[in-house]
Amino acid sequence: MAGNLLAAGDNWLTSVPQAKTQAQAEKKLILLDFTGSDWCSWCKKLDKETFSKPEFQSYAKSNLVLVEVDFPTSKPQTPELKTANAALQEKYHVSGYPTLVALKPDGTVVWTQEGYRAGGPPAMIAQLEEAKKK
Repeated sequence: MAGNLLAAGDNWLTSVPQAKTQAQAEKKLILLDFTGSDWCSWCKKLDKETFSKPEFQSYAKSNLVLVEVDFPTSKPQTPELKTANAALQEKYHVSGYPTLVALKPDGTVVWTQEGYRAGGPPAMIAQLEEAKKK
């Protein structure tokens, strides 16, 4: 089971229940990244220009629990993960990728971003800081 919890990137979980537990213990926001990691060009651009940058990674380590909700075309996933991701997609009304959803540890949505936005780590960090105030 532990193998299913880590996504492709460092520190990205695939389990929202695990993320909620960790977020409550560490008093952090949860950031859900709805992505098509192996086919979505805007998702890849977001990863390359924001998520993979040291500035974002440093911020995330201190402030976020990261969850990848992936809908790949060729990357293997367990049936359980596919079912869980589909349920999250429906719950948060995600209709396109990338979509980001920030949650309080109790699951309250405090910020949503549909689609790619330019600006790299500084722009995203500013938005997440605003969300933390809610």
